[in-house]
Amino acid sequence: MSLDYTLFDTPLGTCAVAWSERGIAGLQLPEAGPDETAARLVERTGEAARAKAPRWVAEAIRLVTRHLEGKPQALAGIRLDLGALPPFHRKVCEAARSVEPGRTVTYGELAALAGSPGAARAVGQAMATNRFPVVVPCHRVVAAGGRPGGFSAAGGLTTKERLLALEGVALRPQRSLFGGAGELPFDPLKAVRHLVKADRQIARVIEAVGPLRLRPESMSSPYESLAEAIVYQQLTGKAAATILGRVKALFGDRFPAPRELLEVEEERLRAAGLSRPKIAALRDLAAKATDGLVPGLEQLARMADEEIVERLCAVRGVGRWTVEMLLIFRLGRPDVLPVSDYGIRKGYSRMVGQQEPAAPTEIARYGERWRPFRTAASWYLWRALELVD
Repeated sequence: MSLDYTLFDTPLGTCAVAWSERGIAGLQLPEAGPDETAARLVERTGEAARAKAPRWVAEAIRLVTRHLEGKPQALAGIRLDLGALPPFHRKVCEAARSVEPGRTVTYGELAALAGSPGAARAVGQAMATNRFPVVVPCHRVVAAGGRPGGFSAAGGLTTKERLLALEGVALRPQRSLFGGAGELPFDPLKAVRHLVKADRQIARVIEAVGPLRLRPESMSSPYESLAEAIVYQQLTGKAAATILGRVKALFGDRFPAPRELLEVEEERLRAAGLSRPKIAALRDLAAKATDGLVPGLEQLARMADEEIVERLCAVRGVGRWTVEMLLIFRLGRPDVLPVSDYGIRKGYSRMVGQQEPAAPTEIARYGERWRPFRTAASWYLWRALELVD
């Protein structure tokens, strides 16, 4: 059955919707730009031609747009084309549509609603491939204990949190990377399967290391994360944490807003332990954040990796490596390979049996086979250094 699609603007960005004679066949939340959004929709639903929305589709678009404006709508009446889904996925989608705005359910609870108690894992897989985000409200499905769970749309958990916030629901904060951690915005099993199939060398590392355990650390804002990275540069973790604590103490035990950092006397920052070059870098960061050159979380979620690198490297004291660490450990972007990182160079050399750290150009060339999951490959290269011969 042929599909048509159209794009429409919302407060989240440009969304896309595809439809057939039976109903809405797919809804796509914003990607990096309108073209990418359309391409992602077609990838998930199949070939579709751009067309003017008929009246019933236009009404569905109106309801979704109003919902994303923070005016919760009853979307359960929107007609969907579920014909391409397996029977179990259809049951899960129908059960999820019964969860009203302002409520959340766990994967286990949704499994029970779908008539399959104990099938929480299968429910999670069904929601991870949800073609109808917002209309089939997978953002209202959380992990046990109120933890966020996963979210496969662009922006990952940041988008999930915003969708819930529009409905008056606040997720429990994620713990830090090393203390338990948030979910990846991409499928780790799919990433590992791709690497094993693409490269016998890294497949051996994966076999020795085990499952991918990378977990993104929560991020309050790109500004604050970059400021913390600047403070930590060329210092031990303990020394940097002490200095950062002193800086926060100047502002009531919190990190200063950009305007506050620009206005505080340099002598007070020096007394907290910051060097003059770091003060200059922090003030340049604060100035660019004030001017809007440092994007906020929502804008960052919609930006492509290289666009983020280019934008943030304009800040004094921030280099490509720093931004790549943010892309991996804060945003959980799937396809980042920091070829200049010494640990990556050593891990790669160990993997291929070389004595000296490999050149970044060699790793970049070899790593092409790992696309689009070079982040997972990077994690395994770091872990390769921990293996005992």
